[in-house]
Amino acid sequence: MNQKRTWTAGLVVIGDEILSGRTQDKNVAALAKWLNVQGIRLVEVRIVPDILERIAEAVNAVRAETDYLFTTGGIGPTHDDITVDAVSAALGVEVIVHPRARAMLEGYYKDKGGLTDARLRMARVPDGGELIENRMSGAPGIRHGNIFIMAGIPHIAEQMMDALTGQLEGGDPVLSDTIGCWTAESEVADILGAVEDAHPDSQIGSYPFFREGRVGANFVVRSTDADQLVACMNALSEALVANGQEVTPGGI
Repeated sequence: MNQKRTWTAGLVVIGDEILSGRTQDKNVAALAKWLNVQGIRLVEVRIVPDILERIAEAVNAVRAETDYLFTTGGIGPTHDDITVDAVSAALGVEVIVHPRARAMLEGYYKDKGGLTDARLRMARVPDGGELIENRMSGAPGIRHGNIFIMAGIPHIAEQMMDALTGQLEGGDPVLSDTIGCWTAESEVADILGAVEDAHPDSQIGSYPFFREGRVGANFVVRSTDADQLVACMNALSEALVANGQEVTPGGI
């Protein structure tokens, strides 16, 4: 039987502010959810500082192992926005000012003080790059082959994801369903493993919590096949009930 191909993506999150804790990253979850709908799985995330060599190293390492690479952060107008320089170094190409990006920025800043040298930095792309539309601030993202350079500001990054919707080749979307139990996951670990082994087209994730003075766990079943998802979820629910657990559909 032929196995369906799994399309994968990696993300390099760039910024000292993320590593210092001053800013909490929100793009990982948003990108993962968006990729799932495109039929692509986010399989690796790296967070790197604003150091050109470290960014370039991470870009080359992650893109060598995935179908697509995304970066977030470091494409603004300041001196420490060096993602374009780093990706260009990783690809071995020059940095150029994209004529359409320049025109877009000139239009956007026409009544906002004009296009300064700092603002012009946001029109720079690795040679050969294409633009990703940004309706929020005028400064575009960049696509270079299977690399997507996006803003770090979450609502702008999401606009760029919207602009890319339907443009990436992927597989079937990842579907999921959830149940919960008031039980320690260690008490049902064998059940989870056995059910997943019996349903190779599905994966089971276990997410423990402590609430109301009790321990519990939610179990998320994922699959690209709706029938397999239902079969695995039913088998897991039946096995947990047979073990004396009370199952809560949708999770706790």
